[in-house]
Amino acid sequence: MIDSELVISPLRSVADGDAVVALFVAQMLDHQIVTNPATIRRVVRMITDEPRVGFILIAWHGATPVGVAYASAIISIEHGGASGWLEELYVLPEARRQGVGTQLLNEVIAEATRRGWRALDLEVEAGHDAAARIYHARGFKPRTRQHWYFVISPIDPNQ
Repeated sequence: MIDSELVISPLRSVADGDAVVALFVAQMLDHQIVTNPATIRRVVRMITDEPRVGFILIAWHGATPVGVAYASAIISIEHGGASGWLEELYVLPEARRQGVGTQLLNEVIAEATRRGWRALDLEVEAGHDAAARIYHARGFKPRTRQHWYFVISPIDPNQ
């Protein structure tokens, strides 16, 4: 079982950036989202250059990165102040159902608490029942809202 050998660490520099980029690329592919590593690398650098915008955590099994989470900072009227949006939480398929996602989520909550955030919001893709169970078990409550978005500047997959 992985969880006894798992280490969760924050991404503080681009030294581990390639591992993070590879995990996010895999996640985007899982969700059929078109992007490219250069775009993700640019966003990861923005996060490491300005920690106030949020944080990235990496789950390591030995020297192998097996999961990643990114929480971005928001100022929420609904929650009455500084809060967070759990933008991404991804575990490689071969590391799933071994406690990696739960440990990553627990570390996200711990870091959000250290930062003084009042709440964490997230969304779960329809049909991802395993992910929903992890959030529910940790005390997250589902909303009946639909997530909508508007693209102002589309990602160019060739850049």
